[in-house]
Amino acid sequence: MNRRIFLQRMSLLAVLPAVSLMWPLRLAATGINPAIVPLNKPHEAWHGLVAPDAYRILFEEQTEEPGSSELNDEERDGTFICAACYLPLFESRNKYESGSGWPSFTQPIAGHVGTKPDYQLIFLRTEYHCARCGGHQGHVFKDGPSPRGERWCNNGLALKFVLRTESLPALRN
Repeated sequence: MNRRIFLQRMSLLAVLPAVSLMWPLRLAATGINPAIVPLNKPHEAWHGLVAPDAYRILFEEQTEEPGSSELNDEERDGTFICAACYLPLFESRNKYESGSGWPSFTQPIAGHVGTKPDYQLIFLRTEYHCARCGGHQGHVFKDGPSPRGERWCNNGLALKFVLRTESLPALRN
C-alpha cells in the first residue's frame, strides 16, 4: 500500500462514526420483507455448498471479470435466484443490457435484498446483498433506465437462473 492510499483510507476514519450511526437507518430503509428470516449461518459454512468462485463473490465481496457471466445473455422468462440460499432476487422482465459487462436489472423483488454503504473504493457506493443469507450480489447505481433510473449491477456467479416453467428450488438452509 502506498502512502497516498494509506492517507486516503485514514481520512475515512473521520467519517466512520457518522456512517455507523446511519447504517441501521439505511438497512431499515431498504424495506426487507419481515417474512424473510435471515440465516444465522457463518460464511465458512457455505464453503461446501457453493463453488469456490461463487464463494469469493458472495462471502468475500469479490467481483468477477466483466463480460464473464453467461447470465449476461440470458433473455428467457424466469427468475434469478441467490446462488447460495436460492432466494428469488430478480424477475427476468426487469433485466436489461446495461453495457457494463454484468447482468443488470431495473429493480429487485421487493424486500429480497438489503443495502449498505460501501467505501472499498474510497468513494461511497451502495452495495446490496441477499436478505436471507447475506451473500454479496453487487452494487446499485443511479444511471439506469426510466422510470426508476436504477441499475442493479449483479455478479453473475452470485446468481442462478430458473425458467418460469420450472419450479423454484427449495430454499437452502
